[in-house]
Amino acid sequence: MLKIGYIGLGLMGKSIARNLLKAGYPLVVHNRSRAAVDELAAEGAKPSTSPAEVAGQVDVLFTNLPDSPDVEQVLLGAQGAIETIREGTIWVDNSTIKPASARSIAAILAEKGVQSLDAPVSGGDIGARNASLAIMVGGPEEAFTKVMPVFEAMGKTITHIGEIGAGQIAKAANQIMTGAQMVALAELLILAQKAGADPVKVVAAIKGGAAQCWTLDTKPPRLFAGNRQPGFKAHLHLKDLNIIMDTAREYGVALPMTAEVTQLFSAMVGMGLGDIDNSAVVAVYERLTGVHLLEPDKQ
Repeated sequence: MLKIGYIGLGLMGKSIARNLLKAGYPLVVHNRSRAAVDELAAEGAKPSTSPAEVAGQVDVLFTNLPDSPDVEQVLLGAQGAIETIREGTIWVDNSTIKPASARSIAAILAEKGVQSLDAPVSGGDIGARNASLAIMVGGPEEAFTKVMPVFEAMGKTITHIGEIGAGQIAKAANQIMTGAQMVALAELLILAQKAGADPVKVVAAIKGGAAQCWTLDTKPPRLFAGNRQPGFKAHLHLKDLNIIMDTAREYGVALPMTAEVTQLFSAMVGMGLGDIDNSAVVAVYERLTGVHLLEPDKQ
């Protein structure tokens, strides 16, 4: 089997790495904080102390990091993967970064004989745990085909979009839609609460019709239970929205709705709520309206 390296064991990365272990892949792991490394090592992964140590001993090197500078540092910085990565290795990036960054890093690695796939994911912590992620991939068809069995241990919907950077463009499209859904969910819940209709029953009614979507199916039960802990942190969604707006400016595309969504998430992070779930953007509306979403037994 392919020997896999996985760098970046955050909320989603750790679950993805665990699923690769469950699928039987030899796995080498690294993370900036040690606890996640030790946890996976106890389950059979091989720990490492640097990206360079990982890269020198694997066939496929995965990264899952917060932003473009983090990926650049891990790949190209001191003790970075580029110091030891071998010709024929495939780099796969599960991070959400700028398409331009994915292309520039891939070009540098190509000089080492390394093929690159940008493969951001969608599905949140639930999808990562259940190996049901949507994976959108850019890069060479040959590399995609070779890594496909590994992707199948991580997700359910795996789509080769096109050349390097195309996966990140697809993820940008995904985040446009999910950001709008989170904001729409917040607005409909606050409206229902204020106008005297039970939000739980409103959601039950409308998710059987044209409004049905992943957000409406997944997020309300957590919000109604008072659970705003992250499946996907709000500050990371804001980071993605800023990438979208930067990319839109690069290509001269007007995205007025996404600009408004970006402002709402920026307000949320400014309120000190960046580490809770992106669906908790409802807190911005609570602050604006003075209406607080109540748990069902308190309505």
